[in-house]
Amino acid sequence: MWCTHFITLVVPIVSAIEVTIPLTAPLGAAPLKGNLVSLSIEQDRWNEWAGTTEPNTFFNNVLDNFIQITNTPPFVRIGADSEDHTDFSHDVEYEEDIFPPSSIITPYPEATNITVGQGFYDIISHLPNGTQVHWGLNLREYNLTAAYLETVALMNTFSSPAVLEKHIDLKFIEVGNEADLYHKHKSRNSSWNVQEYVSEWEEFAYNVSITANLSKLSCTKLIGAAFAGSSHNNLSGFSPQAIFNLGILESPAGQLIETISQHHYSGSFCTGSGAALQDLMTKSYIRGNLSAFIPDIEATLANGLKYILGETNSISCHGAPNVSNTAGAALWLLDYTLYATQVGISRMHFHEGIGYKYNLIQPVTLNYSILDGSPVAPLAPHVQPAYYAAIIIAEAIGSSGTTQAVEISIDEDNVSGYAFFEHGSLSKAVFINTVAYFSGAGARNSTHIDFSFTGLGCPPNNTSVKMLKIGYASDTSNLTWGGQTYETSDGRVSGPLTVDVLPISSGVDLQETEAILVTFS
Repeated sequence: MWCTHFITLVVPIVSAIEVTIPLTAPLGAAPLKGNLVSLSIEQDRWNEWAGTTEPNTFFNNVLDNFIQITNTPPFVRIGADSEDHTDFSHDVEYEEDIFPPSSIITPYPEATNITVGQGFYDIISHLPNGTQVHWGLNLREYNLTAAYLETVALMNTFSSPAVLEKHIDLKFIEVGNEADLYHKHKSRNSSWNVQEYVSEWEEFAYNVSITANLSKLSCTKLIGAAFAGSSHNNLSGFSPQAIFNLGILESPAGQLIETISQHHYSGSFCTGSGAALQDLMTKSYIRGNLSAFIPDIEATLANGLKYILGETNSISCHGAPNVSNTAGAALWLLDYTLYATQVGISRMHFHEGIGYKYNLIQPVTLNYSILDGSPVAPLAPHVQPAYYAAIIIAEAIGSSGTTQAVEISIDEDNVSGYAFFEHGSLSKAVFINTVAYFSGAGARNSTHIDFSFTGLGCPPNNTSVKMLKIGYASDTSNLTWGGQTYETSDGRVSGPLTVDVLPISSGVDLQETEAILVTFS
């Protein structure tokens, strides 16, 4: 008796596209600084990031990795929600915090009360040479004395020999965090509106500017807005357009605004509702999230100001479990950041807090799960998958100081591409496949990319291809970049470098849940 067995073969699908890349930077190509990817750090546990009696070596190492690539340290914002819960005391050395209970949704909650002393500010000297700083002061409590004491301490720090010797600069003071939510958080009454905000901000910011001796010639300037959301062109709500319309830029303090800061997340986990990783990664979703701010950006640039996302990340309220902490989120950050440059955003401050799910960096040992707060074996300082995206962006920008970028037109729903130019000439390209590949999905499909070139100049003959290797979109570790890992005890890169050198005529292959950096020669 014969038995018949049927075997199903799952064969990967390979699609093919041709992309056209200019050989010289087009008019309007976005200029990129080496600190395009920067940090926003929750103020309540700042002492753990920086270290108190000595620097946090792991944190400094993972910052220095960027300096080695771009010659520029990430910009560091210190503040956020806890900046508006901070008071100063001469009786405190560093800081004393009061935290609410941990929960499954928020395993590592922000402090509800922070009292800081001079040492809290002085430890900024532990950061790498040349770090630029953006620091938040308390507006929410409407206490001019507290704002004065914080400002004095801040300026004492940045005029100290330890800080001056390392050329660590206070570039911005931010007066108040997300004031558009003050009524929601019960710190203002129901009449709170943008007119009242501008009046309060002008009063507080003027006092801060006098105390700090700010002027149009000073290194330190003021940040404008720092709102959680935007009413865009609706002038009755909170937006850059609304505060411009109310004359904030003509006020004594407003004349010191150099940059408008917007806060933005691509979803919320504040009530514990789920989030889909593929939704976060999707090309159209990323573009829709950012293009909504184009009216705000245009209004800001028209006033001669810069526009940044001064606090951003994947999902608000510290991230969504098994979404924000995954390899898929690294691809989201890569596409999200590079697309942001195309709509006029000059810098992205990714928000970080001790134990937050969406961190690029976990700078201290953790004893509780970032997913649900349950006890875990001590988890040493480490980087999370999104850190690799920041490294890729740094490598694409390089250290020339002349880099510009344009998005490559690709008529594919799940493939994004960006061309980079140094001294006006094509140097590199990044390609991202944002299809989330999961365990059990079967064959892993890929897209073959062929190149054509336009404009003046000699087309390249070869490509060097460096790959972000990911097992599955849901992976939380074991990524490699060019065969190397940053998942080391000291945060330094380890392992032999792997780069594929190919003739330009061969094109390149890009798998689902993958990114590559192509260097042309």
